[in-house]
Amino acid sequence: MTPLVDYHIHTTLCNHATGSSKEYIEHALKMGLKEIGFSDHAPLVSHRDPSVTMDFSDLPEYYAIMENARSQYKNEIIIKRGIEADFIPGYEEKTKAILDEYPYDYVYGSVHYIKKWGFDDPIQRQKWEDKNIDEVYQAYFELLRQSAMSGLFDIMGHVDLIKKFGHRAKQDLKDDIHKTAEVFKECGVAIEINTSGLRKQVKEIYPSQHDLKIYSEHNVPIVFGSDAHAPEQVAMNYTEAVELAQSVGYTEYLTFKNRKVENTLPIE
Repeated sequence: MTPLVDYHIHTTLCNHATGSSKEYIEHALKMGLKEIGFSDHAPLVSHRDPSVTMDFSDLPEYYAIMENARSQYKNEIIIKRGIEADFIPGYEEKTKAILDEYPYDYVYGSVHYIKKWGFDDPIQRQKWEDKNIDEVYQAYFELLRQSAMSGLFDIMGHVDLIKKFGHRAKQDLKDDIHKTAEVFKECGVAIEINTSGLRKQVKEIYPSQHDLKIYSEHNVPIVFGSDAHAPEQVAMNYTEAVELAQSVGYTEYLTFKNRKVENTLPIE
């Protein structure tokens, strides 16, 4: 397997990850990666929750961590500067202000909230019991499309995160996913193959093979990410990720620099 890139690595500043930046980098080197990127959770713009994201006061330290790592390991591995920001309708300008504060190489756009409900938060999991699952899925995909159309993001993160706890829509969502893929292609965003789903209750990579095939049909480009919240998770299950990508027709993935596509590399 060609050493791939892991663009979805967190730090302890989000308050739900473990390990030092050095430990993440050392494990990436052990796994044979040539390039990684940190992409910790940007501060929430709608409310404050220090248990799941960085605070505004953490951003200078976060950027310093990345710059120091880049300097220290410049002869061993390429380290990109990324960040993961939540898309919350009505807060686009506040989100943009955060993203413009530092020169990132890429920005992940993620949907974790539907009307202030953190649907993937274990603490709020019980709220699923009162929901119409089909309607939740439809709302989620609508937010994904709005995220891409906002122009705030370069990569859309874990694009079927809604399945995390194993809840599945009863109705066929194929048309919704085709529509989402069309919007992603039109807006010029990539999606990630995120292996962290294999570590969650759903036990499945984000996105599913069914969904990824649709994105492939629409020529939506991909990146790879482990969503590592511990050093040993860097590049975890990448063999499965490569097999999944190839099974639906992907032969290439992207790398980013200064918020532009830097390279299109072969998956081998």
